[in-house]
Amino acid sequence: MGYKARQRAGNTISYLFVIILGLIMFYPVVWLIASSFKTNPEILTTSFHLLPQDFTLENYANGWRGFGGIPFSRYFANSIFISVVATLGTAASSAVVAYGFTRIKFPGRQLWFGCMMMTLMLPGQIILIPQYIIFQKLHWINTYLPLIVPAFFSSAFFVFMIMQFIQGLPKELDEAATIDGCNRFGIFGRIILPLISPALVTTVIINFYWKWDEFLPPLLYLSRPEKYTVSIALKAFVDASSVTDYATLFAMSTVSLIPVFLLFMFFNRYLIEGISTSGLKG
Repeated sequence: MGYKARQRAGNTISYLFVIILGLIMFYPVVWLIASSFKTNPEILTTSFHLLPQDFTLENYANGWRGFGGIPFSRYFANSIFISVVATLGTAASSAVVAYGFTRIKFPGRQLWFGCMMMTLMLPGQIILIPQYIIFQKLHWINTYLPLIVPAFFSSAFFVFMIMQFIQGLPKELDEAATIDGCNRFGIFGRIILPLISPALVTTVIINFYWKWDEFLPPLLYLSRPEKYTVSIALKAFVDASSVTDYATLFAMSTVSLIPVFLLFMFFNRYLIEGISTSGLKG
C-alpha cells in the first residue's frame, strides 16, 4: 500500500471515528427532543424507543402555560434579560481590563495580574456565603442585581483570553494612532476593539452559555416565582413528593435549548476564529 493510500485510509478512519463520537454525544439531545413528543406512560415504559409511538404536542402547550399562574414565557424572558445584560457587561469589562494589563504599564501590574489569575483556582462555592452576606446588606436579595452587577467587573478567564489576542496585535498600531493624536480611549475604541472582535464574540457566546445554564446563584438569590429563570423553572417540574411530569419537563427543556442553538449557529464562525487565533502577528 502506497503512502497516499495509507493517508486516505487514515483519514477515512479518523472521519468515521469523529462521526461515531459525534453521534454518541448528540444522541441524548435527539432522545430529549423525541421524548418531548411522547406521553408520560410511553416515556416510562418504552424509553429506549427513539421515535414517539403516540405523537402529541400537548406537552408543549402544558409546559408553556407554566405553573402557579405564571407562564413559562416569563421565565424565558427573565433568563434572556439576565444572560444578555450580564454577557454584555462581562465582554465590555473584560476587554477594558485586558487592554489595561496588555498595553498600559502601571505600578504593581504583575502583582495584580497574578492576583487575578489566582481567582481562577478559587472554587465558586467558597465565595457564595460571603457574597450572599454582602448582597443581603445591600438589600439586593430577590433582585437580579446579584446576577448582573458582578459581571460588569470582568472575568479572569475572559480577561486572560482577550489578553492573548491583544498581545498578537503589533504595537506599531498604537504608536501610529498616538502620532495621529489618539489618547488611550481612542486607541482602544478605534484600533484595538475592532481587531479583537473574534475574541469578543467568543466571550459573548461562552458567557451566554454559562449564564443561561446557571442554576445555583438564581436559586440562592431569587425566591419569588415570577423572577425565576428557566433553569429553576425546569426544576420546578420535578416533584419528589408525587409523580413527575417528564413529558412536560422534556418539552420545556427542548425549548430552553433554542437560544443556545441559534447563538451557536449564527456565530459559529466567529467562535472558531476566536479560539484558533490570537490576533494579528506583527
